[in-house]
Amino acid sequence: MKQELPSCDGDDKTGFRRPPPFFKIAAVSVLLASGCAPLGPDFARPEVPWLEDWAARPLEQPVPPMTGPGTISAEQWWRNFNDPVLEQLVAEAQRLNPSVRTAGARILEARALVGVARSGLYPQVQQINANVLGAGQERSADPDFDFTTYNAGFNIGWELDFWGKFRRGVEAADYNYLASIARYDDLQVLVASQTAGLYSSIRTIELRLQIAKENAELQKRSLEITEQLFESGNDTELDVQQAKALYLSTLATIPELEAAQRQAHNALGVLLARAPGPLPELATGARKIPQVPLGVIVDMPAGLLRRRPDVRAAEMQLAAQSALIGVSEAQLYPSIALGGSVGLSPTSPATRGWSANTLEWAAGPSLVWNVFDHGRLKNQVLVEDARFQQLYEQYQETVLTAAREVDDSAVAFARSTVQIGLLDQSVEAARRSLEIATVQYREGLVDFQRVLDSQKTLFNQQERLVTSRGEVTQSLIALYKAMGGGWQAGRGRTLLDTATRATMRERSDWKNLLETPLPAASTERRMR
Repeated sequence: MKQELPSCDGDDKTGFRRPPPFFKIAAVSVLLASGCAPLGPDFARPEVPWLEDWAARPLEQPVPPMTGPGTISAEQWWRNFNDPVLEQLVAEAQRLNPSVRTAGARILEARALVGVARSGLYPQVQQINANVLGAGQERSADPDFDFTTYNAGFNIGWELDFWGKFRRGVEAADYNYLASIARYDDLQVLVASQTAGLYSSIRTIELRLQIAKENAELQKRSLEITEQLFESGNDTELDVQQAKALYLSTLATIPELEAAQRQAHNALGVLLARAPGPLPELATGARKIPQVPLGVIVDMPAGLLRRRPDVRAAEMQLAAQSALIGVSEAQLYPSIALGGSVGLSPTSPATRGWSANTLEWAAGPSLVWNVFDHGRLKNQVLVEDARFQQLYEQYQETVLTAAREVDDSAVAFARSTVQIGLLDQSVEAARRSLEIATVQYREGLVDFQRVLDSQKTLFNQQERLVTSRGEVTQSLIALYKAMGGGWQAGRGRTLLDTATRATMRERSDWKNLLETPLPAASTERRMR
């Protein structure tokens, strides 16, 4: 006999009642639940009481007036050096550096985790069952009566976000996503400053090598003169040995500088994701330290300091942890869920066709409450709160460190700039002293020791001048890094190159997550 299925309108012929309007009940319950404010604290940017006063103070040791722009452009600051080779290297490092690419992959991970968190806002259990429940023989009047029972059903379970557990989870995932972007920005800043710093070091070493070779040539000529005078009996062997010692000492600095130069090339190559070895780009613009003429550095605006990527990352971590306090507090209260299932269980006798058709359904709310947990859930709230306090202290330390780095690099730049002027005069005086000593030695007015001392002084002062010029540039690079500049250009690039995206797309269904652009800085501030 053919069994009719239940009707949607009233009772059916088998006596089944139609199921209650489950989805209507669920919709009403969700609307009621969404009206409840989520548990836990609402995050607010932490106060840094000393920051505003500190930012308003000028440097105690300002730079003397100089020609050039009076303000510092933090975005793409390496362009201020007007060095095409440096610009090319920084752009390449920010795009290809392995650490930057790893940070980009972490952003993709955070995007996926946001999707995982948001899935909790929808029915968590959606299950279709279809199987054979049993098969066998029934021993009755008909001993050959075989039967098979099938079952097909659909289960659904929806834990309502009555206490905001899932909403706080989404909030934490969103903030972790923003924190991953801030860490990516921080790596962009770090890679730019490291590239510029290594580039400046290489150019400084090139100049030091040039100075060492020039002084070695000068000292070699003095050695040849003393040897000629000694052979003619007009000079002592002491002068020859002193001249030789100075010459060989200067020559000995060249291999050390050449090794340092190669090591700097290798370090820069790693930043560029290249194998160790000389960089052909550096053949252009050799022996020229990048410099920028700047006006007086007065202060550091507090708003700009807060925009440093590491400060933003610490703030986003703190916000995510704040949301996790709400997640843990929600565990203290009962879990309210709506559940339902619908199943069809026909029985198929082997010889008689369909004999029975059973429709089963169930729907209704459920409540789970861990009342006697012996303090486990309450202490978990305390754990999350303690972690929040740890991150709060870390945030304060991050801001303090950022301010210290700004002040240190600004003072170093200011003092190094003053030092350059003095060393310029010192080199000129040493050069003039050597000229006078050489003339007087030829005229027999002074001994050769005076010439040796003058040559040593000239070499040392030239070394100090070149090293100080490199330190000025390094201090300026450190100042740009302390200001957190250089990350903005990375927001317009894709996180991974085309080949990597294609490989990941073949491996997993990423949909549009690989191409989704990073949020603009203004959009990010609104999200916070």
